Amino acid sequence: MGKICCVCFLFLFSTILTACRGVNGNSCVPVEHQANPGGPKPVLLFTGTGTSPCDVVAIEATLDSIHLNYATLNSAQLNALTESQLAGYRLLLMPGGNFIDIGKGLTATTAANIHNAVHNGLNYLGICAGGFLAGKSAYYNGFDLASSVTFGFYSAEEKNIRKAAVPITLASGTKMDQYWQDGPQFTGWGSVIAKYPDGNAAIVEGMLGTGRIILTGIHAEAPENWRAGMSFGTSAGDDNAYAEKLIRAAMQGSSLPHY
Repeated sequence: MGKICCVCFLFLFSTILTACRGVNGNSCVPVEHQANPGGPKPVLLFTGTGTSPCDVVAIEATLDSIHLNYATLNSAQLNALTESQLAGYRLLLMPGGNFIDIGKGLTATTAANIHNAVHNGLNYLGICAGGFLAGKSAYYNGFDLASSVTFGFYSAEEKNIRKAAVPITLASGTKMDQYWQDGPQFTGWGSVIAKYPDGNAAIVEGMLGTGRIILTGIHAEAPENWRAGMSFGTSAGDDNAYAEKLIRAAMQGSSLPHY
């Protein structure tokens, strides 16, 4: 969709569900994790207001599969963290869900703290709603991690398609069918790791100060049971392996192949 005007963006907010809510959210129960004080600086996984419980569970499964030490925290807990406390983590992972509700559950101070912590070395992985939040918006407390760009929805939204198996093309030329639901596109910022069929950016990476940022509009972490009624040419296992690759790169602050 590209960059769209504020009026159009607000219209979209009021007329559709706001991004990647996952499936059967009420049946998914995320597991609370506290970071091991003696372990390495962990991933910080946000699980607060507006997040999709099913996406949180899918991300937890991915983190567990690669044995990463991580902590979870809700909106009040994130609001209570200072910039220096955020800097004690290597990666902030913001999952899918309702990006308006997520942002409005956080304070402007928290958004500024996240921005500043990333600038000073905290890495950030934004999945779907977490990708929207990396943009700039006073309306929903965007974190402004991406050079003041505001991101719009992938063009399938204009056709009233709310979720689908969407083929993305990696910089290597490899094509993968990935689960997409009300997700963003990121054309206009960063280096493009993968493209949607319409040529817009599906996954991007970039830097803010010394913090690396990876944003994805698709859900590579989506489990098999999200795929009901859709046809995928790529297995859930292969897609999940790519989710692991994205998380590792974000955790390590390493660059992925890009166009």
